[in-house]
Amino acid sequence: MANIDDSKEFIALRIAVLTVSDSRSLAEDRSGDTLAGRIEGAGHILAARVILPDERGEIANQLRAWIDDPAIDVVISTGGTGLTGRDVTVEAHRDVYEKEIDAFGTIFTMVSMQKIGTSAVQSRATGGVAGGTYLFALPGSPGACKDAWDDILAYQLDYRHRPCNFAEIMPRLEEHKRRK
Repeated sequence: MANIDDSKEFIALRIAVLTVSDSRSLAEDRSGDTLAGRIEGAGHILAARVILPDERGEIANQLRAWIDDPAIDVVISTGGTGLTGRDVTVEAHRDVYEKEIDAFGTIFTMVSMQKIGTSAVQSRATGGVAGGTYLFALPGSPGACKDAWDDILAYQLDYRHRPCNFAEIMPRLEEHKRRK
C-alpha cells in the first residue's frame, strides 16, 4: 500500500492532538499517547496536546484556536465519536469544517471492519478542512488511533506518498482567498 517516492524530501507537519474525555487525565491518555508516539515516530512535530471534556462548545473553540494558529497544520482528536449522548466530537468538528473529507470516514470504516468486524459501524470518524488546517476525529481507543494512523494518516500526511496525499495540496487549501 505504501508508495513512497524517495526522490522527494520528507516534510514534517505540525500536528496537534486533542483527547476528548470526561474521565481521563494526561497520565491515563493511552489514545493520545498512541497518536503522539506515531506522529513523532514518523518525523512530524507534536505541536500541541490538550485534553477536554465532552463539551461541544469547548471542543469547537479549541479546534478554532488551532485552525487560527499558523504553527498548526493538522489536528487529530480522539474520543467522543460514538453514539451516546455525551459523544459530541463529530458535531464540534462539523461546526468548524469548511469542507468535509467524506471518504475519510468511509476508509476508516473499511480499515476497522478488517480489525473489529461489524462493530466498525458504531464509529463516526470524520475528517475535514478549515482555514487551511486538516482536522480528523478518531474514536477514543488506542487500537482505533493506531489503525487510523498506520493505515491512513501516515500515508496521507507524508508529502512523498504517491499517487497523491493531503500534504502536497496544503498550499492550495485556501487558494480561493487569493487575489485575482
